[in-house]
Amino acid sequence: MGASNIRSAALTQANIIIRPVETSADRKAFVDLPYRLYASDPNWIPPLKDEVHGLINPKKNPWFGHGEAQFFLAERGGKVVGRISAQIDHLALEQPVEQGMGPGTGNWGMMEAEDETVFKALIARAEAWLRERKMHRSLGPLSISIWDEPGLLVKGHDHPPTVMMGHNSPAYEAWVERAGYTHAKTLNTYEVDITKPFPGIVERVIASGERNARIAIRRVNKKRFAEEASLILSILNEAWCENWGFVPLTDAEIAYVGKKLKPIVFEDLIMIAEVEGEPVAFMITLPDLNERLRDLNGSLLPFGWAKLLLWLRKPKARTMRVPLMGVVKRLQSTRLASQLAFMMIEYIRREAVLHYGSTRGEIGWILDDNQGMNAIADAIESRVNKQYMIYEKAIEAV
Repeated sequence: MGASNIRSAALTQANIIIRPVETSADRKAFVDLPYRLYASDPNWIPPLKDEVHGLINPKKNPWFGHGEAQFFLAERGGKVVGRISAQIDHLALEQPVEQGMGPGTGNWGMMEAEDETVFKALIARAEAWLRERKMHRSLGPLSISIWDEPGLLVKGHDHPPTVMMGHNSPAYEAWVERAGYTHAKTLNTYEVDITKPFPGIVERVIASGERNARIAIRRVNKKRFAEEASLILSILNEAWCENWGFVPLTDAEIAYVGKKLKPIVFEDLIMIAEVEGEPVAFMITLPDLNERLRDLNGSLLPFGWAKLLLWLRKPKARTMRVPLMGVVKRLQSTRLASQLAFMMIEYIRREAVLHYGSTRGEIGWILDDNQGMNAIADAIESRVNKQYMIYEKAIEAV
């Protein structure tokens, strides 16, 4: 099947029709489906629908500057019963194969389905779309990039995700594996009680750093937000460049992410570490916005805006999430890198407890084979609370 025929193509299996998302009504159905499927799941947090619409809109999301995607709906008896995305990130195709992406690797994500029969039809159509574009490996789920919501939740369904993390039915794990997918990488999140001091050895490392005149840990300056965001994300691009799954953020994406995060950025929750005046590491912490979103049902209307703005003026959050940390490459795997990490974690821990009423921290995601970060998580006596799996499958190219 040629790529030019995509709009007229339909896959029928057991009265299931898979068709591409084309109209505004289709996009609405695509975004709305999880609200029905997870209506009785107490641990699913309804995302803001405007955010999801922005994610899949090429006019708004700068990812489409280097990526292409097709979104599909599954219908049975005239009712939408599933959805999936198939996408190719052209920057990912340029990455080394040993880092998880590379030439010939396409992705799928945003999958939701009423049952396994629907899922099989959806994943087959996503794979067909990738094969039409000469991809020979299918890697997912990514919704829609490694920087959005990567991985399938396989452990931790018993409690809600924190901000910018995903949640899905526990049935999906078996469906994906029965479709021929095998484990590629595990992403872990760690939770930690932040109401108590860290172990003595960690406190001694922090105290030693505080006596070192070369080291300075400072808060981010929100008055220079664009400059600070650019600095942090430039360190991120360098720090993560050899990580599995890494795809560099473009300047447009850096600006886009900064704009989205600015409302939930608080100066005392983001730290930059400097050594002899040079910024070399950072740590971003966000109050768990999901605690507020739970009751908004995906919309800020009619009174959601007021509730959210009131909370943002002086937020109280049980949980703080650390989505990103990074240290420049030349310091990685050194004692200094660990010391800087412990200092930033401790300073933010104090602020979170004192000013935000927080009792719990969540760190991640962290790759299961990232020895440095896993060692830091172990040292502060945190434990894995959620696991997300990324799967791969060889697909025959046309």
